[in-house]
Amino acid sequence: MPRGDKSSYTDKQKRKAEHIEEGYEDRGVSKTEAERRAWATVNKESGGGKKSGSGRGKTENHASSRKGGRKGGAASAGRSAAERSAAAKKGWETRRKRGNS
Repeated sequence: MPRGDKSSYTDKQKRKAEHIEEGYEDRGVSKTEAERRAWATVNKESGGGKKSGSGRGKTENHASSRKGGRKGGAASAGRSAAERSAAAKKGWETRRKRGNS
C-alpha cells in the first residue's frame, strides 16, 4: 500500500480528519498543511488505520482534541473585547499580505 493511501482507515476516522481539517482552515492554515495536521491528529488518537483481527483494537486517546479545544477557548477568554478585536485585525492583515484568505 503506497504512502498516503487512506483505504485502511474507517469511515469515522475519515470524517474526523475532514472535520479537524476544516477547523484548521477556518483558523487560516493552508489546505495542504491543514490536511497534514488533521491526519497526524487522527493517527495520534487512534493509532493509524484500523487493521482486521480479534483483539487488535486499542482504546483511543482524545488528549490532542481536548487540548486544541481548550487552548482555543482559553486564549480569547482572558482578554478584553478590544484586545480580541485588535488580534483579529492583525491576523486578517497578515493573511491578506500572504494571500492565505
